[in-house]
Amino acid sequence: MVINDENEIRELLGQPRRIAVVGASPNPARASNEVLAFLVRQGHDVIAVNPGHAGKTIHDAPVVATLADVEPPAHLVDIFRNSAEAGAAVDEAIVHGAKAVWMQMGVIDEAAAARAEAAGLVVVMDRCPKVEIPRLGLLR
Repeated sequence: MVINDENEIRELLGQPRRIAVVGASPNPARASNEVLAFLVRQGHDVIAVNPGHAGKTIHDAPVVATLADVEPPAHLVDIFRNSAEAGAAVDEAIVHGAKAVWMQMGVIDEAAAARAEAAGLVVVMDRCPKVEIPRLGLLR
């Protein structure tokens, strides 16, 4: 299984994409809030997924209850869930029609990554786009 492929990460982050952030929080102390804001500033079309805040916005990104509510489908699904819950979000991303799943730093689910890869999705795991974008020289 190929995960965290440098060229695929560069391709995913090198141009604006529609990104769904699963587990996005309106709390500025949460990493998901900071990363969502960063992705918006980078010019991505960001949709926050958080059932407790659906109908609101976080950093001007609309919040929806479920990934199924993201229309048109997101190209990339960025997952801020713990490792035990990440697999369900990956499975939803596959059904959703995403092209890639991104499990944040500390989020590791090899079985879910294998399912995503088998479904043809690019898989990034245990990484953060807020770290990868500057590291790869992709800041806008």
